[in-house]
Amino acid sequence: MSVATESAETFASLNPATGEVVAEHPVHEDAAVAGALDRAREAAGWWRALGVKERRLRLLNVKGSLARNLNRMAELIHQETGKPLQDAQLETIMAISHLDWAARHAGKVLGPRTVYPGLMAVNQRCVVEYQPLGVVGVIGPWNYPLFTPMGSIAYALAAGNAVVFKPSEFTPGVGVLLAELVAAVVPEHPVLQTVTGLGPTGAALASSPAVDKIAFTGSARTARLVMAACARNLTPIVAECGGKDACIVDADADLDAAADAALWGAMSNAGQTCIGVERIYVVDEVYDRFLGKLTDKARDLRPGFDREAAYGPITMPGQLDIIERHIRDALDRGGKAVVGGAESVRKPYVEPVVLTDVPDDSSAVCEETFGPTITVHRVKDLDEAVEKANRTGYGLAGTIFSGSRARAMDAARRMRSGMTSINAFAAFAQVAALPFGGVGESGFGRVHGADGLREFARAKAITRQRFATMNLASFSRTEQEMARVLGLITMIHGRRYKR
Repeated sequence: MSVATESAETFASLNPATGEVVAEHPVHEDAAVAGALDRAREAAGWWRALGVKERRLRLLNVKGSLARNLNRMAELIHQETGKPLQDAQLETIMAISHLDWAARHAGKVLGPRTVYPGLMAVNQRCVVEYQPLGVVGVIGPWNYPLFTPMGSIAYALAAGNAVVFKPSEFTPGVGVLLAELVAAVVPEHPVLQTVTGLGPTGAALASSPAVDKIAFTGSARTARLVMAACARNLTPIVAECGGKDACIVDADADLDAAADAALWGAMSNAGQTCIGVERIYVVDEVYDRFLGKLTDKARDLRPGFDREAAYGPITMPGQLDIIERHIRDALDRGGKAVVGGAESVRKPYVEPVVLTDVPDDSSAVCEETFGPTITVHRVKDLDEAVEKANRTGYGLAGTIFSGSRARAMDAARRMRSGMTSINAFAAFAQVAALPFGGVGESGFGRVHGADGLREFARAKAITRQRFATMNLASFSRTEQEMARVLGLITMIHGRRYKR
């Protein structure tokens, strides 16, 4: 449900392609957020008490409702972000698949499990349970306004928590519609509420002592502010903060497939993808052929808001200045634009830009651009490609194209990232069972998969004594008992091991 408010202040969500108002939404201030959290606390108790089977049934029905309203949701995403309708439909499909997986697997992943106690505690029965946290606050982004927050919302709900969701001010309608669909299926209590507003609304959510965990997606700069707000109450946080992801092309790679995937990774959603390809490192012997294929494909792309457009506008107007600055800096420092150039920034659109010979320390290589631009670099071999790919503070995802499974797997393991896809772009995001998250400036914690379910649960250890034995944790223990234990430990653990 969307939170009711008495505030007369509203803000508009705009279609970034046309500038038209999509809808007006209330600015939820501190009191409204606090009210939502109070209701969420009560809802969390009810939701937890339902048990895993009843939650599973309700979440599967939410999934069904979202599937039946797929086109309605996709049209709203299309209007609020400007991305092509088919891309919005694909985003909704992926959100549905993650909701389905979380609902179906929460019981098995989070169910109690027995742990072997070891010889010293053989008289104890040991159980680990995963209990709901209570109330989870989700602060979502605008680039994938349904799929990305669903990676936290679905898993938090499946783990037995209630959720208060603060969508981006650029895409509030998506969050409101999602909460309405959930409320129609689960009318008893508001297990998902949406609060709308600007930065202060998110700050009110993050700084509240009524929140048991925050799931944040956005820039590293904003993540630090959210973490500071959470620190006041020692509220834990899972943060996904973007990246500067690389694609590596080996000498024996399928160049057509590599060029196609790299282009999609760089240009889809106008490059506004946290796991998007921003740098390509190509082994020298295939560099020219790969670059030719990439540039031929890139020249055929056209941004726009019509059905034939390859991708849409830049959703956040301020990002246009960053994109233009990165392009100009690359060119001023000796880089070459083999497709497009500084003139490609035509607000609100940016035409495809492919840059070569860009210095490694330029902003186009070091900073997240978040636009339909890409830098292509020549390297001598796979080792140099991995070394240069890792030369960044970010560490979210990566892509490797190679004809050798062994070399590709070795490079994937050495790539400093939370996720790596071989011979495809971002296949891991489509697999709900796999964890999603980064390292370094790209954040910490994981959503999706079993790790994502456990991210929104609290591990609880329980021991139960089955029969009495020597009690060493007692003032009445004897020297003989201690001597027997010391002898046993020496016999079991004191031997030397040989190679």
